[in-house]
Amino acid sequence: MNDASPTRILLADDHALVRRGVRLILDGEPDLTVVAEAADGAEALELAREHRPDLAILDIAMPRLTGLQAARELSRTLPEIRLLVLTMYDNEQFFFEALAAGASGYVLKSVADRDLVEACHATMRGEPFLYPGAVNALVHNYLDLARDGRTLPAKAITDREEQILKLVAEGHTSQQIADMLVISPKTVERHRANLLAKLGLKDRLELTRYAIRVGLIEP
Repeated sequence: MNDASPTRILLADDHALVRRGVRLILDGEPDLTVVAEAADGAEALELAREHRPDLAILDIAMPRLTGLQAARELSRTLPEIRLLVLTMYDNEQFFFEALAAGASGYVLKSVADRDLVEACHATMRGEPFLYPGAVNALVHNYLDLARDGRTLPAKAITDREEQILKLVAEGHTSQQIADMLVISPKTVERHRANLLAKLGLKDRLELTRYAIRVGLIEP
């Protein structure tokens, strides 16, 4: 073993049992150490600012902010932190969004015991880590885009609208959302109206169903 300091890791997942299992895997490696644990995306941002880890491992479906939302914010505000997504979703859309959000790798929880340590090492070497299904998706997507002369599709809604959609779907009132995001309730209502119009939906119930379908909240 070399004398370099171990890679300091922030681990974010809303299930304590998952965090415990993942921590056992990581702390079993001499060159990896978990320095902070978060139960949601917003806490992950707070702890990242406090601890300045080398690497953040983020679940996708978490309360307040998803792992993808947290990844986008970390990429913007703390670009020196490397990012890995650890998820149960074998889903091409989430995979591409994770890459767009600045993640260096995408690891499935079902094979974390096999892939996670290797993914951490690859990420810290500045190399991408992709599970086999993701590699196939990436190749097929690239070939399809190249053949059709297209670019990657833009997201239907803005990052701010996605943030508000998630909080609405979690049952927060406009006033609560305004307090959390430090904006006015009127601004929240305007974003909500824009969301309904853009997505062709009628009410909060349909917004919630949409949020579940795209993985912003768990059913």
